Amino acid sequence: MIIKSISRKKVRDVFSPFVKKVIKEKNKASIFSSLFQNRSITKQRFFSLLIFCFFLFSIMQSSVTAPIFFQSKEAEALYDEERTKLEEELEAVEKEIAGYERLIVTTKQEKATLQNKIDQLRSTASKLSLQIKSTNLNLEYLNVRIDETTSSIIKTSDKVDATKENLINSLQSFYELKQVSLLEILLGSGTISEFFDYSNALNNIQERIQESIEELEGLKTTLGKQSQKLGSDKEENQSLLAMQLLQKNDLKETESEKVNLWHATDGNEDKYQQMLAGSRQEADKIRTRIYQLIGVKTQVNFGEALEIANWVSSRTGVRPALLLAVLKQESNLGQNVGTCNRPGDSYSKSWREIMKPSRDQEPFLKICRELGLDPDTTPVSCPMFRSGKQIGWGGAMGPAQFIPSTWMAYKDQVSKITGNNPANPWDIRDAFAAAALYLSRWGAAKQTRDAEWRAAMIYFSGSTNTRYRFYGDSVLAIADKYEKDISYLKELASR
Repeated sequence: MIIKSISRKKVRDVFSPFVKKVIKEKNKASIFSSLFQNRSITKQRFFSLLIFCFFLFSIMQSSVTAPIFFQSKEAEALYDEERTKLEEELEAVEKEIAGYERLIVTTKQEKATLQNKIDQLRSTASKLSLQIKSTNLNLEYLNVRIDETTSSIIKTSDKVDATKENLINSLQSFYELKQVSLLEILLGSGTISEFFDYSNALNNIQERIQESIEELEGLKTTLGKQSQKLGSDKEENQSLLAMQLLQKNDLKETESEKVNLWHATDGNEDKYQQMLAGSRQEADKIRTRIYQLIGVKTQVNFGEALEIANWVSSRTGVRPALLLAVLKQESNLGQNVGTCNRPGDSYSKSWREIMKPSRDQEPFLKICRELGLDPDTTPVSCPMFRSGKQIGWGGAMGPAQFIPSTWMAYKDQVSKITGNNPANPWDIRDAFAAAALYLSRWGAAKQTRDAEWRAAMIYFSGSTNTRYRFYGDSVLAIADKYEKDISYLKELASR
């Protein structure tokens, strides 16, 4: 839409000459004689009233027809062109990703040879590269939308300021007109119609004042919705950046696995088959493999983490492999986990700066008080950054990465499971229990693939938005690997 240019000449500037003359005469205590004797003032007053009424009518009409916000046609066309281009690129990338997914499935079904494994890793790496590209495109698309909303907020704010000014002018004019009584106007009018013209002018000003008030309320509502949309877009931006970090980590691991496999076998098929045959030693490797849990003072190996997961699963119904996979993803968000608010960190990384004030700061202080922790030195997650600018909010705590406000809703349930009262988000058992309770709430206890995928997606972003499908897909893929490890350990234990 185009915002029409509205003339905002002050109302009192149009009407003031007449009002000042009348008030001046009144102050001289000769208003009655001047009104009766000076016909030229009456005519001037009548003419001014007509101009004033016409002016009121024009600005009232402008107020009704003028759009509230958004860009000019040129700006809107530019945004549309950018969006269309990004959508086309995104569609092409998604098709390529689907092609690699089919290729990976086919390769997995083929004979377990070294070349097939290398091909599978290569295809996986290519798919991850495309997924990173897809995320970049989604981020660019989102940035276009954020720019649009920001521009709309500026225009709406300008409209609010202009409407406030118009309201002030109307109130001032109304005040000035009310300084002369209706009796004085009636006695000074040449005709009855002049008196009614003046009376109508007062009514029009009152109506304009009411309309300005209503317009302001509408603009404030619009501004609130725009601000809410901007906040939502920024949160989505943060989720996309976090997902992109996971994608880059997966790509790095895949490339590393491919290189290590080639070096370990020297490209020799017999050596690769010997590696497969030597999987009997895998049990010890599984048990001793370190399970990364960033944000806690100690780390546990996979065997210990599995024991906790089994124990929590017996109380929540969430599959141990899924719980381990979710916590691995949360912990593998990398340097943004538990690297803010530490001793020695700058003020810009303190809880006062990185936590959402209206949502998490008060609960965080309460959690720290209950646990006897110093809120100024207790590590929490950092917000995401892009191009040096903070995106969204940080403040997630411990292995399960619960934000303080969400933890407060689950801590009593956690205490019933673990016996820790108060529950501690930095305690491994409490973190596992909290994550399982959250996943169970969104259906993971059904232990179907669809239910688990949905629960994992909601755990990550609070929705099942397919833009974040990488997270849900990745969690299930990790859970599949863990399920094989768990099954293998159970098989050995039964012998």
